[in-house]
Amino acid sequence: MKNNRLSRFAIPYVIWMALFVVAPIIMVVIYAFSASVGGFTLDNFAKMGTYTVVFTRSFKLALIATAICVLIGYPVSYKMSKEGPRFQRLAMVLIMLPMWMNFLLRTYSWMAILENNGLLNQLFRKIGLIALYNNIFGTDISFFRMINTQGAVVLGMVYNYLPFMILPIYSVIVKLDHSLIEAARDLGANSVQVFRRVILPLSLPGVLSGITMVFVPSVSTFAISKMLGGGTEMLLGDLIEQQYMGGAYNPYLGAAISLVMMVIVVICMVVMNRFGEGEEQAVMM
Repeated sequence: MKNNRLSRFAIPYVIWMALFVVAPIIMVVIYAFSASVGGFTLDNFAKMGTYTVVFTRSFKLALIATAICVLIGYPVSYKMSKEGPRFQRLAMVLIMLPMWMNFLLRTYSWMAILENNGLLNQLFRKIGLIALYNNIFGTDISFFRMINTQGAVVLGMVYNYLPFMILPIYSVIVKLDHSLIEAARDLGANSVQVFRRVILPLSLPGVLSGITMVFVPSVSTFAISKMLGGGTEMLLGDLIEQQYMGGAYNPYLGAAISLVMMVIVVICMVVMNRFGEGEEQAVMM
């Protein structure tokens, strides 16, 4: 009887998931295997061979941004977990503060910083860095080209998605059972061994969650690549948007690209989860 009452509360969530998650995915699958004139076709997938460069660039930049977020996010999370509550609260506010601003405004701010006459180039001129570069390399440039590059796109990804790496790692590390660390030290393990054999494997669930939360939006973004890449560094998100909202209007091809990207991302997530489970079992043994 009690279970029946509880199941009633789940009905709105089931309806919500069916309408706004399952149904859209089904529509994407249907469109991916459909032609503009109707009927079943695989032509949409065959056309994707012409966009191999876009696929490669998207996954390359997403992987670079994710790796940088791990390299920055893990030490920050570890440091936060070792400090007192006051420091942790302050650090959390500083990490979340940019998230209170609109995503597009945050990215626009980096456009103002990185553009050819932006804040960074103005600073480099004032301190003589550009003049020094010209003297060393015999060039005659008036600015460093930072905007409309792959580096700017990666920077935008890292800046916007770094909190999604820090928060899950921190939430796992701060809850670690310190008796395991003390036991490892009692058995003669030094700090490096404790970190490598105990802390790192036990914190992998947070790392894998962070990787997922950074990699997925990075590989599918189109706002960052359009604003900081200037449209010259097209990613999968730009390509999909082009099929639905651009002059190339082809929702069937856009659905096929979306489906392939979704399958690849799901495979990556499954592999990472299996890897995390294997590491956890190794620690327990």
